[in-house]
Amino acid sequence: MANMMQMMAKAQKFKSQMQELQARIQATAVPGQAGNALVTCVMTGNVLSKLKINPSIIKADDAEVLEDLVTAAVNDARAKAEQLMTEETQKLMADMGLPPGLGLPF
Repeated sequence: MANMMQMMAKAQKFKSQMQELQARIQATAVPGQAGNALVTCVMTGNVLSKLKINPSIIKADDAEVLEDLVTAAVNDARAKAEQLMTEETQKLMADMGLPPGLGLPF
């Protein structure tokens, strides 16, 4: 019975720490880039908070390339944010003695 109580306390602590981690990741500014940094951006959480385009690639007749680079930079930042969340979650699970890939719902 004591073991079950310890497990429940550990699960509650993990849930609380996961919520804190998620809030911290949502507040973290994550950079992204495309085209050898001709297009750069910063995402904070799920929000694009900054976009910079090198003027040398702005050509009225080639808007599609610019659109693709902006999309790639934003996707790069999103992928980095997801990787950061994965790495931090794995660290938290290891610190709590939980096996990787446990698949908890929070």
